[in-house]
Amino acid sequence: MSIPLSVLDLSPIASGRTGSQALRETVRLAQAAESFGYHRFWVAEHHNIPSVASSAPVVMIATVADHTESIRVGAGGIMLPNHAPLQVAELFRVLEALHPGRIDLGLGRAPGTDQLTALALRRSREALIANDFPQQYAELLAYVEGFPADHPFAPISAQPTDVPLPPVWILGSSLYGAQAAAAAGVAFAYAGHFGEADPREAMQIYREEFRPTGKPGALTEPHSMLAVAAIVAETADRAAELQRAAALSMVRLRQNRPGPLPSPDEAAAYDWTPVDEQIAAGFARFATVGTADRVAEGIAQRAAACGADELMITTNVHDPAERIASYELLMKAWS
Repeated sequence: MSIPLSVLDLSPIASGRTGSQALRETVRLAQAAESFGYHRFWVAEHHNIPSVASSAPVVMIATVADHTESIRVGAGGIMLPNHAPLQVAELFRVLEALHPGRIDLGLGRAPGTDQLTALALRRSREALIANDFPQQYAELLAYVEGFPADHPFAPISAQPTDVPLPPVWILGSSLYGAQAAAAAGVAFAYAGHFGEADPREAMQIYREEFRPTGKPGALTEPHSMLAVAAIVAETADRAAELQRAAALSMVRLRQNRPGPLPSPDEAAAYDWTPVDEQIAAGFARFATVGTADRVAEGIAQRAAACGADELMITTNVHDPAERIASYELLMKAWS
């Protein structure tokens, strides 16, 4: 298929390694992804998860963009309710000014963490339960496009004003995200690596309900991306071993006992219970695993089934070298 491939990275913290090592590994992965021909490199926002170091996506975007030359770099995403809309507008205008034409602003509404940590981020229970993403998004845009003259924030604009806001994507793991992206007239990215909604339904809703805003630089037609989990290795057996370790990490997270990303040896030695196996099986349906040709064919089928314009690959593998190799093998097969 001719559709672009991109990378979504969570800076996974592998057992026996540290969070700071994970962050540096993200930068090296971005450099490798650029050399392989990937189109975008996005980082996530998660908090208080022992297996994920990606807690400050703006810092990571700036660092990755500074260590690469041409690949687009962005957020997959900024969890807007965790932040002041003015701050997001300012941060991404600064990023666009420093790296013109290379920044993406992906916005989500989930907390990216547990409820207690979300409370610590949002500072009040009212903010924690508020369902005001559309209002927050409109406020973010108004700091760039201008408020009505009688609005109390009319004198405020996001600096620097001589650059546009980067292209906006709205992220979703449910049908709500598709509806929000369509109503806003922006690109839509569906979290097919964990979302419980049918991606075909989400993408169809997005396309059918998409309404162009008519603003300068805005989309005139819908544009979508599907995020998928994929693990590639030289042999199917090794890919299965790598996936088993990723599944164990998800099992522990779902059972509220999160920890670092285990190695394949740890997963092989683990005493799997029937409940563990059930959770792992549920996780496996999101992942495409195997040799490069098999995975390329599998993700192509996923994209075709829902009509996605782009694919974004997330690969959680214990060994940084094997993670880079997975992306390299996949791109060679895709190309």
